[in-house]
Amino acid sequence: MISSPMITYIAFSRSARKFFRVLSRCALLALISSETAAQNSIMLVGTGSSVPAPLYNEWADQFNRQSYSVKVRYLTVGTDESIDRILNGSGDFGGGDTTISEAELKRSKTAMLELPMVVIGIVAVYNLPNLDAELNFTGPTLADIFLGKVQNWSDPRILKFNPGLRLPNLPISVIHRTPGKGSSLIFSDYLSKVSPEFQAKVGRSTSPKWPVGQAAARSEDLIELVKTVPGAIGYAELNWAEKSSLAMARIRNPGGEFVKATPQSIAAAAAASEGKLRADFRVSLTNGGGANSYPITSYTWLYVPMKAADAVRAQALVTFLKWALSTGQEIATARGYAPLPPEVLSRVQSKLASIK
Repeated sequence: MISSPMITYIAFSRSARKFFRVLSRCALLALISSETAAQNSIMLVGTGSSVPAPLYNEWADQFNRQSYSVKVRYLTVGTDESIDRILNGSGDFGGGDTTISEAELKRSKTAMLELPMVVIGIVAVYNLPNLDAELNFTGPTLADIFLGKVQNWSDPRILKFNPGLRLPNLPISVIHRTPGKGSSLIFSDYLSKVSPEFQAKVGRSTSPKWPVGQAAARSEDLIELVKTVPGAIGYAELNWAEKSSLAMARIRNPGGEFVKATPQSIAAAAAASEGKLRADFRVSLTNGGGANSYPITSYTWLYVPMKAADAVRAQALVTFLKWALSTGQEIATARGYAPLPPEVLSRVQSKLASIK
């Protein structure tokens, strides 16, 4: 006869085996359910500028954590390349720091929405050893540097607006972006407004005809070049510049104030131009009004087809865009970006109903 302890042990063993079988089945079902959900989810792929990439990647990460049916991926290829892809029907959305030209829109396979997402600032960053001061620049002086007319940091045109500073007798090394970049469009748009000579010789473009300087393909490449070349100057989006620890110039606005780029001064420029915004959101914010406005400011846009080949994907895109224009704006603020002004935000949100 089996003793009572042995009976208890056998009973426990049987119960334990049954319990673990049930637990294993539950785990397997959960795995299958997870894999099925992943297979059934829609992956939205967008391409665009590297300027807002840190924010857009943060949006994708946070959105993907809370969304099981829709996932988002953003690839940096540059503004011009992104426009070309989305107009040819490649990808779910595009992104860039300029609106699409009327000529390009005419060749699009479908009507396109251009939606502002946040406000950005392009700053002049420089590398002057043993100088911690924030230099003041007027627009014309900055234009002359990128025209190759001001070639040394001790030039009187720089010293004039930086009294009391001893600037080194050091050649200026200009760093600019390779062709097709949205940050070049914003920067050259500003310089063209403040310098007729720059407008005539270089012009406003994603691919300006820079007469001097070395080219960098990505925002991070430009930052790295400026950091490694003493006397270098370049331009980058504010958040990229802040992460680099490079010095950033104060730029004189139309009100005569030398203004540092901050989320507040960038937002002030957008607010001052709210009344100029057209129904299609096409507006240049550079060199606008407002005593506290930073003058090299712009929206950054997403390019979205109004009619997708797949209605389910279109609805998935609307789901993400609604999130980006609500929770995403809060994340932008927390990450040091300037969110859309309230009136602009409301108008952009209402445009989402056009996506089918």
